[in-house]
Amino acid sequence: MASEFQRRKVAVVFEAMDTDGDGFLTESDFTELTMRWTELRRAAPGTRDHQRLSAIMMGWWETLLAASDTNRDDKVTPDEVLLVVDRLPAMLDVVTATARVMFEAIDENADNEITAGEYRQLIEAWTGRRTDTDEVFARLDLDGDGRLTQEEFALLWAEFWAGDDPEAPGTWVFGDFDLPQLSQADR
Repeated sequence: MASEFQRRKVAVVFEAMDTDGDGFLTESDFTELTMRWTELRRAAPGTRDHQRLSAIMMGWWETLLAASDTNRDDKVTPDEVLLVVDRLPAMLDVVTATARVMFEAIDENADNEITAGEYRQLIEAWTGRRTDTDEVFARLDLDGDGRLTQEEFALLWAEFWAGDDPEAPGTWVFGDFDLPQLSQADR
């Protein structure tokens, strides 16, 4: 069962992806996220970048729907996402595969590294608003070289999705948020 910390991490991502705020993730939410991302990138419809970003985002929707939608109503609830998160520590190959795809989407210039600017675009695409991500990126950039390699990003991604350690740098992959207060039992 997901810890309060895991629930909070997932809630942050869920709230950002639920673009219409109806409490469910639907295909239209991912269509909106795709539009945000392609607009931030200035990727015009019909261009290779637009097609690639659309395929990645809508592919993520299809994967999430297949893995999470237990009642097959074409909607995903936070609890359905958490059921998948509970299984992820035993499915690190799937988590790593997802990280590779997301890395490709974030790496705008295809130079095999994510810069602070590319990371900011990711967060702004999720949230739909301008966001200062310099402090968060510094938490992710463990070696301080100003970039994240695919290997570094995969580790951070796994820490976020399959981890339960509030001290793990991957906690911040989707940006800054307030950590839940831990009870004595959780410490």
